Amino acid sequence: MSARPAHIAVIGSTNIDFVAHVSHFPRPGETLHVHDSATGLGGKGANQAIAVARLGQAVELAGWTGRDMLADMARATLHEVRVNTHWLLSDGLNGTGRAFITINQAGENQILVDGGANMAHGDTACPLLSPVLAQAAMVMMQMEMDPALMVALARQARGMGIPVMLDPAPVPAAGLPDALYALADIITPNENETRALTGILPTDQATALRAADIMHARGTGTAIIKLGSRGVAYSTIHPREGEDARGFVPAFHVRSIDTVAAGDCFNAGLATALVRGQTLAGAVRHGAACGALATTRAGAAQAAPDAAEVAALLAREKE
Repeated sequence: MSARPAHIAVIGSTNIDFVAHVSHFPRPGETLHVHDSATGLGGKGANQAIAVARLGQAVELAGWTGRDMLADMARATLHEVRVNTHWLLSDGLNGTGRAFITINQAGENQILVDGGANMAHGDTACPLLSPVLAQAAMVMMQMEMDPALMVALARQARGMGIPVMLDPAPVPAAGLPDALYALADIITPNENETRALTGILPTDQATALRAADIMHARGTGTAIIKLGSRGVAYSTIHPREGEDARGFVPAFHVRSIDTVAAGDCFNAGLATALVRGQTLAGAVRHGAACGALATTRAGAAQAAPDAAEVAALLAREKE
């Protein structure tokens, strides 16, 4: 049997999203009419896997769905874009995860998540998902699964010499497990996640890099802090020869309508560029382009751009 080609392994959640567009977020006790709604694939794991696939990179998704109609919908969408779902397991006791997303006219979002099967498995389930790591060039993780399971899988990946990229979203109520800082080669929080992790709300490059120093002190080699429309700051304690250890990538100029998938598409673009050998600065810029394009269309997984769209935006911004 021939070996599998190198791939990015994504270990994370698969949800079905129920999205409502409103004029403004409802106040307590207020009832609003929805002016548009949609149902589609979501979950940070599935979103990131699809975003990687649309960039032309081999990707395998590991996690759980239920055994229900929502699982059928999720798997059909993943197969359409050629995400390998061999390690996306079926849970007969818990339903497929669901997310309820409200988006206002400014494109801002509020999200409620019912984790379902995603959150039903602890660290003893590590052997069920760890085969996805075989021959992986990188593993991408998020926090929509049990934190103890994430620690166990990250530890196994590091033991195999596989770089670990951690999106610490959503930050657990008890905080990110201390072990994950040291096990994560790369951590990619946004502003609010950075504040939850470090106590610093980053508003510019300087404050972002101060927060990055805290994450370095806890053991993380590379911290990449997403500042939304203000850009992306990055810092690494292991720069390549001739590469700057710290830097900032300004935001791309696009017309944003929906920020739901921006962070997931950023991470996919970052990971894809890194496994293809780009410098950290180049990979951050590639990720920023992917995230920016995702904000120009509605939805989660369906908002991910393809490689041609990203190349066009990068070329336009150079002009």
